[in-house]
Amino acid sequence: MDADAVRAHCLAKPGAEEAYPFGPEALVVKVGGKLFAILAEDEEPARVSLKCEPELAEVLRETYPAVVAGYHLNKRLWNTVDLDGSVPSAELVGWIDDSYDLVVEKLPKRVRDRLSTETGTVT
Repeated sequence: MDADAVRAHCLAKPGAEEAYPFGPEALVVKVGGKLFAILAEDEEPARVSLKCEPELAEVLRETYPAVVAGYHLNKRLWNTVDLDGSVPSAELVGWIDDSYDLVVEKLPKRVRDRLSTETGTVT
């Protein structure tokens, strides 16, 4: 998965919004005002930082050389993934979805209800 595909998948999530609060080099994708992905599009290779369950974060770092502790983030909860092609796209899509879900589950109920109305799912 390249940076364009990661960006497109992130922004396809219900309620996802993009911003550049840290400058033009870091695209931040948020839901309900909380970030779930940071994409360094101009890096070579591009990188994406995603929220992760702490135990899984460690396993992913041990399994994939392209996955390291979150760059400038809480290293217990965030992983940074080099988009060098070494991580299967299906895995990366799952990690993006998990990051989004982890953030959504912490949002206020009224926000979760609004998002579930947009998707037709029940929270």
